[in-house]
Amino acid sequence: MQKTAVWLLCVFGMPGFAENYLIQGEQASTIQYMLTQRVEPAGKTQYLKFSFVIPADYQSPTYSQEITDFNMRFNPPPASQKNTTDNRGNAVILAEWNNLSHPVEAVMTFTARTRNVLSQIKLSAPFPVGSVPGDIRDFLRPTRQVQSDDAGIQSRAVQIVSGVTTQFDAVQRILTWVVDHMRYVTPPEQYDAAYSFRTGKGNCQNYSHLAAALMRHVGIPVRIVNGVTLKEPYTIRTGDGEFTFKMGQGRHSWVEIWFPDVGWVPFEPQQTALFVSNRFVRCEIGVDNNETVNDGMVKYRQEKGVSGTPRFQEVIDARFLSDHVRLAMEKQNYGPRNMLLVPAVLASFTPVRVEPPPPPPRVTEEQLRRFQYTERFIFGNLDFPLGVNFIDTRSPAQQSAQDEFEMHKNFLVETAEYVTTQATQYAQVFVLRKPVQLKYISLALHKFGGDGQVWIDLMADDDGRPGRVIGTSDFMTLSQIPQKQGYDWVNFDFNRSDLTLPPGSYWIGFGFTGSPIMNWFYTYGKPVGPPDGTRYKGVYDEDWSGALSYEFNYRVLGFAAQ
Repeated sequence: MQKTAVWLLCVFGMPGFAENYLIQGEQASTIQYMLTQRVEPAGKTQYLKFSFVIPADYQSPTYSQEITDFNMRFNPPPASQKNTTDNRGNAVILAEWNNLSHPVEAVMTFTARTRNVLSQIKLSAPFPVGSVPGDIRDFLRPTRQVQSDDAGIQSRAVQIVSGVTTQFDAVQRILTWVVDHMRYVTPPEQYDAAYSFRTGKGNCQNYSHLAAALMRHVGIPVRIVNGVTLKEPYTIRTGDGEFTFKMGQGRHSWVEIWFPDVGWVPFEPQQTALFVSNRFVRCEIGVDNNETVNDGMVKYRQEKGVSGTPRFQEVIDARFLSDHVRLAMEKQNYGPRNMLLVPAVLASFTPVRVEPPPPPPRVTEEQLRRFQYTERFIFGNLDFPLGVNFIDTRSPAQQSAQDEFEMHKNFLVETAEYVTTQATQYAQVFVLRKPVQLKYISLALHKFGGDGQVWIDLMADDDGRPGRVIGTSDFMTLSQIPQKQGYDWVNFDFNRSDLTLPPGSYWIGFGFTGSPIMNWFYTYGKPVGPPDGTRYKGVYDEDWSGALSYEFNYRVLGFAAQ
């Protein structure tokens, strides 16, 4: 075993090698937060019930939040309103309206002071953990969404922690496995740990449930946290540039792990270990996401003969009154294939090292000419919520009692970058492992308006960054792109370029003229490409020195060599 100070970076799924990063520094922000929810009944409604969880002050070894100036407004005023506390200590507001046929609006406002202090943490708890206090034992048991009693999950958990003697080592091994096993997809078909284990895909709930199931089976208490992430980006210094992190603004799920020596510590199983960014606002805790449902729950009973369901809208607005970020990170020679951020840790552990994937095969110009290109080829980061209006999304209504229905908060979040700003250019890498005759490249875009032209420059790879332009798609005027709800594929035509690409790395550079207003959807982490495979730079800069923690959604279409 090795006793060492560890810095770790935890992000999302992507190929690569030894992507642990040590992160140090601090974040401190003051945020003015407002949540607006509006429900329009489908017809005469006997009653409508809202529930909200009041965010509480919270302190951990790395992350803290302080909530002040909390206020809750309803229009029209409810027939009844009461405050209560559930069995997990969450403070809940319950409001009810009777005989309702007109819209109801609820507005929650507060000021949040969130802070991260990422310095060395000393962890000395042994493994197995041993006795656990009675008030924490609930966070060891299996549930319908955290199936720590699933045979496959149990076998994998025992295999992962074989030979481990400290709790930190067990946690970092399980988290390393989850980061490499899972791929972010939204919306998934199911949200439970067993589905996540079998398929290796899911959203934030899947990551949380799977990490919790593996750890609970080997005696490590884990609780599920629900809250909100904010879209304000932040940048971390690296040895050769900057790494920018950004999440969608909306509902999110993560975990807290209990250590006997330091208490509960937050983890983002798809992004960070031993901390969460101060762009997180913590609201509600429970054993799983079936229990953490009080925040944003709507219950209703309609009059007989009324069809349809209420229309629900939710808008989150956050204004940063102050924002201090001083963070740096350094890549280590161990860790998962996928990016993982962790502060320095003084603990006994064995660094996990993963073998790198083989490089793409080399192909000569003569071989490229001899191949027959007859195999249809589709490749890319293909999964995104197509055609979704993110303001109107809500989980489907479920019957909870006689003639009573309930709707829960939705974790479907819009993650997109405004890529037609005049100040910044964006590029996305893709890696081919066989020769391809390129026909089209599609991007997941949403046109909001404006005018001008858009196109794609295909660039060669220059030591991990965009290099010379080797092909350009046909130009498209904005009038050629349909105005649709949400995001959809926009096809850029490369047939005129007559490009046959040997195996290797290539960069998609998004270009435009005029004043188009367009967003490009992205996926948390790197489901397909390498950790630093999404780049940006100022329009007047030469060097693509900025890297992004996410991966744009794209697809490459053509014919592959047989």
